[in-house]
Amino acid sequence: MVEADRVDVLILVDNVTDNLSSSPSYVEDEMERLWKRGLRQWSGRCMCCAAHGLSCAITAWRGGTSRTLLFDTGPDEAVWERNVQRLGFDPAVVDALVLSHGHWDHAGAMPRALEMIQVATGGRPVPTYMHPGMYRTRAIRAKDGSMRPFGDVPSPRMLEQNGAAVVSTAEPQTILDGLFYVSGEIPRVTSFETGMHGQFRQTEDGQSWEPDPLVLDERYVAVTVRGKGAIVFTACSHAGLVNVMLDARAQFAGLPLHAVLGGFHLSGGNERIIPDTVAALRQFELKTIACAHCTGWRAVNALAAAFGEAVAPSAVGKLYRF
Repeated sequence: MVEADRVDVLILVDNVTDNLSSSPSYVEDEMERLWKRGLRQWSGRCMCCAAHGLSCAITAWRGGTSRTLLFDTGPDEAVWERNVQRLGFDPAVVDALVLSHGHWDHAGAMPRALEMIQVATGGRPVPTYMHPGMYRTRAIRAKDGSMRPFGDVPSPRMLEQNGAAVVSTAEPQTILDGLFYVSGEIPRVTSFETGMHGQFRQTEDGQSWEPDPLVLDERYVAVTVRGKGAIVFTACSHAGLVNVMLDARAQFAGLPLHAVLGGFHLSGGNERIIPDTVAALRQFELKTIACAHCTGWRAVNALAAAFGEAVAPSAVGKLYRF
């Protein structure tokens, strides 16, 4: 890994909009950004839109140059386009796209995002990093036993038609001049993080369903920042937040883990593991815990009680500077 001098993280899509809560000095809120861009009257016509999902633009600076990775796109093309335009984010700066895992709320806007990047760059192909297990149709089994299918992840053909240069692998890799690490499949080692119960996927022949609680196609992204350490981005943490951090610590041995940002999936059925997760997180001595997307309010409250000012919850339009 190549150390960055600094890293900026702009939240393009998240479940939450919040311009009233106070933020740490290294976080700029949506309205502050809009005011700097020339806004002189606050109204709903200028605001970003919250949606169930996550997308962030991660920009790593080294020397006088920067590289930007788009990490997920959120669930909806209109939301992604609206927020990008209102935040003044230039799609032309996107050097690559990583999809964290094969769920609609992270992948739905991929075709439109790729189109906008193509238009902004004059047709430059966008390296798009996928896991081969992302494309199966998935579903949640309801209490009555029926299957409730998810929207599919765009196929490689569709992505390529919209400008992607698809790289499909389950292996870890460094990308964009060595500034970004994309993990492989995340080892499941804790006893309490047992996956997404109730999720199924279609069998290879498409004729039936099979249990799929582990979401093995999930990956995280990380960057290292000079003088701080590693920053970990985990979009949904179906593997378990502690499993993610344990793997990151192993991959970046000798470096402190400075921050984690993303969805921690401690809502719904996973609320039962909040105490275990909070206790296990203490070993990493994180300076920033940026809860997003699927973390859930009970977990945010528990994390804030345990880690105080280190907890800086995410919201659409926020800009984190590390």
